[in-house]
Amino acid sequence: MTDVAASEPRALICDFGGVLTTPLAGAFAAYHERSGIPVGDLQAAIERATEEHGGAHPLFELETGRISEREFLGRLEAHLGAGVTLDGFREVYFEHLHPNPPMIERMREAREAGLHTALLTNNVREWGPLWRSKIPDVEEIFEVIVDSAFVGMRKPERGIYELTLERLGGGVSGADCLFVDDLDVNCEAAREVGMRPVHFRDNAQALAEIDTALGS
Repeated sequence: MTDVAASEPRALICDFGGVLTTPLAGAFAAYHERSGIPVGDLQAAIERATEEHGGAHPLFELETGRISEREFLGRLEAHLGAGVTLDGFREVYFEHLHPNPPMIERMREAREAGLHTALLTNNVREWGPLWRSKIPDVEEIFEVIVDSAFVGMRKPERGIYELTLERLGGGVSGADCLFVDDLDVNCEAAREVGMRPVHFRDNAQALAEIDTALGS
């Protein structure tokens, strides 16, 4: 639920995957089905790759731009057995990740109503053209786009929220912002910098909370 506040938000900050798109789990499931690689094997490979690289989680390294997509896949392949390749993951993933029109439209309405809008996403450098293709007018809807892979930080790190506020400018503070994300840990981190979080679970719930917070 959103926090009760005396004033309406001046800015709306939104996640990408799982909020402006269909759930990420469906896209991952499609890859598992297509590749035949058991989920448990991938999880074990991630754990072993993390240990091998001094505790550096390969996904976190990927999402902060410290390693390339190919390096990420290679770290996992090294622990999946001879001949196993993860090539094609990106294509299958995005084939099964679809836009979520009601939430996209709500963001567009907010921008048109004069609110500051920002997209704050944990993402991958090489995926830029693919995720942007899901929302062709993304730069018209959001005046600020903060992509973890290009700033060296990822949610729930405090710094990436502070950077988003800085880029919004106009004296916008955390207390001025409504923040929408499908992960509770990211919502809690937003709350710590003064933002009012909406933990996205489904369209009806999230849209109702957004409308209440905005006085719609």
